[in-house]
Amino acid sequence: MTMNHLDAERQRISEARHHDPFAILGRHPDGDAVVVRAFIPHAAEVYIAEGGMPLVRLSDSDHFEWRGDGQALPAHYSLVWRDQHHREHIARDPYTFAPQVGDLDLHLFGEGRHRHGFRFLGAREHEVDGVGGVLFAVWAPNAERASVVGDFNNWDGRRHQMRVRGGSGIWELFIPDLDPGHVYKYELRNRHSGDVLLKADPYGQRSELRPRTGSIIPASDSYTWGDGAWMERRRTHDWQHTPMSVYELHLGSWQRDPEGEFLNYRDAAKRIVDYVKDMGFTHIELMPITEHPFDLSWGYQTTGYFAPTSRFGDPDDFRFFMDHCHQNGIGVLLDWVPAHFPKDTHGLARFDGTPLYEHADPRLGEHMDWSTLIFNFGRNEVKSFLLSSAIYWLEEMHIDGLRVDAVASMLYLDYSRKEGEWIPNQHGGRENLSAIEFLRELNMATHDQCPGILMIAEESTSWPQVSRPTYVGGLGFDIKWNMGWMNDTLRYMVQEPIYRQYHQGILTFSMLYCFTENFMLPFSHDEVVHGKQSMLHKMPGDEWQRHANLRTLYAYQFTHPGKKLLFMGTEFGQGREWDSAGVLDWYVLEYPLHQGMQRMVRDLNHLYTNSAALHRYEFDWQGFEWIDCNDAQQSVISYLRKGHDGELMVVVINLTPVTRRNYRIGVPLPGGYREVFNSDSEFYGGSNIGNGCNPLQAEESNWMNRSHSLALTLPPLAGIVLAYEKQS
Repeated sequence: MTMNHLDAERQRISEARHHDPFAILGRHPDGDAVVVRAFIPHAAEVYIAEGGMPLVRLSDSDHFEWRGDGQALPAHYSLVWRDQHHREHIARDPYTFAPQVGDLDLHLFGEGRHRHGFRFLGAREHEVDGVGGVLFAVWAPNAERASVVGDFNNWDGRRHQMRVRGGSGIWELFIPDLDPGHVYKYELRNRHSGDVLLKADPYGQRSELRPRTGSIIPASDSYTWGDGAWMERRRTHDWQHTPMSVYELHLGSWQRDPEGEFLNYRDAAKRIVDYVKDMGFTHIELMPITEHPFDLSWGYQTTGYFAPTSRFGDPDDFRFFMDHCHQNGIGVLLDWVPAHFPKDTHGLARFDGTPLYEHADPRLGEHMDWSTLIFNFGRNEVKSFLLSSAIYWLEEMHIDGLRVDAVASMLYLDYSRKEGEWIPNQHGGRENLSAIEFLRELNMATHDQCPGILMIAEESTSWPQVSRPTYVGGLGFDIKWNMGWMNDTLRYMVQEPIYRQYHQGILTFSMLYCFTENFMLPFSHDEVVHGKQSMLHKMPGDEWQRHANLRTLYAYQFTHPGKKLLFMGTEFGQGREWDSAGVLDWYVLEYPLHQGMQRMVRDLNHLYTNSAALHRYEFDWQGFEWIDCNDAQQSVISYLRKGHDGELMVVVINLTPVTRRNYRIGVPLPGGYREVFNSDSEFYGGSNIGNGCNPLQAEESNWMNRSHSLALTLPPLAGIVLAYEKQS
């Protein structure tokens, strides 16, 4: 290397524009001798610690150089320097270490097939030649220069400039003797514009508490898990034929401490587990706890795809949360948001000064409704990023399933767009072919890597085979939220009872498609915000009727085929809309009607989980049969739920405030039918009209094309469940 060329290279390092500072800095052969070069801004003097050999300043620059035979020089020597304030510093020279990221990792990442990008990208404790430190790696293909900056180098982008690994676009640097806990970011200089950007780590596993936006070097995972038995059972769990009742919650507004501050993950775990176990839920679903800058986004505008939000503690606190849930038999689902991300300048948006994670064209790359950016699902490195994020939560954090948010917005290029605001696919259609392919890859990868986990789609259209395997042309999800059932059912229930006879078809329509997918029946957070009113106040009538209607609605939900989901607060009939900035109105449980609502949901959960007829065949016609769906005039529906070994339950729902006595229905078998649930029970705040504790004996009289029948008393605005008792 000529002197002029060497001077030019040094100048590029001084200006923080060099793509490979290792070519200049560190230890290099110099004929029969060795040259050590260092660049340390603001250093007054520099010397090698081992032997106290001084480096010579070059001209008026911050470049220093030492020449010698190098025989006594360690491979990884330390530099000592004094700054202009006469403070002394010592650090091992990071430019003496060979590249650390493996070629296979680079290859798989570039092909979009890396499932564990978090194991080599981001910041992680690492050891080289017996020297401990932290290895940093970041993908920024359009950067001219990348640096690690943080509280350990005065946020000076000249201090720890990284090397780029060929054409991969990945930059790396091992900083020796650096400990976890330091705050850092990446400083990137765009190769075209020269713009300098300061970015949080896309693969960062721990973040500062908002409004600060730095990443924090995580400690190596040393958490001792105690959920081994749960994780082993998860691998072979028969989720299709076992009960699944989900309690959806927003961690920041479920409860808070006495001072109104957020609960730590550990405190929240203990309170939540005690509550959901008592209530009979099998799972909780966390609205996104991935790191996000804005509280009121509820977590759906994610910036940290590998970091539990620091609002509630550190990553080990979250591991405790998961561990405690599992040790108490509670599964945990996580809302995960691969459809879009926010425009915050410290995040993924124009990460290296160009549209990297997103599309450049806003007709493909921006959600105008949400003011967010859309991932470029066709870019291999973006696929590796998202696949790795999903697997990180399932594998490293023991999450039992991902509820994938806004799938419909991924499937359609014209989602929420007017004509001229979107670009058709290569065939002229509206389907987002790269997103479809990504979703299939996502579901194949997660199931292959983490057997027994659940992938759940929030998908609101009639897209076919969402929850069918990819090998038959499906998207590969396990479960799909039944948004059609939710919308139709609520549209029916808001009607005054006198008019419901004209809308019977809305209520029964779901059974025309009920088994085309593996459905979950959700009453989620989306139904109790933005002026939609609380579940209780959607219901018509006076206070008693509103509670009775809601109790009836839940009776219908828990006896209808499909897994169940209720949002926090709806289980006790909160009157206000959900407010994410506050906490649930737990005080309403001082009032009998709300106590009754909560008691009824608890009993419904236990009835559902303990009755094979209600959960054994939730995805199969084998588990359901209409008795009568046509009694629109009286607004009554009745049906059978069937399990195995002859277990049978009769469900009758009266959707008017009129008591109906001697209401006759056909039943398939002779014998006794005992009322095991009645939403009108006095224990729930009802009028206590029903069929008593003794079994009703089926009469041998043809009715509704059945050989036997029952004469029932139907309580007003109520659902009843009768369990068949086999004849001995």
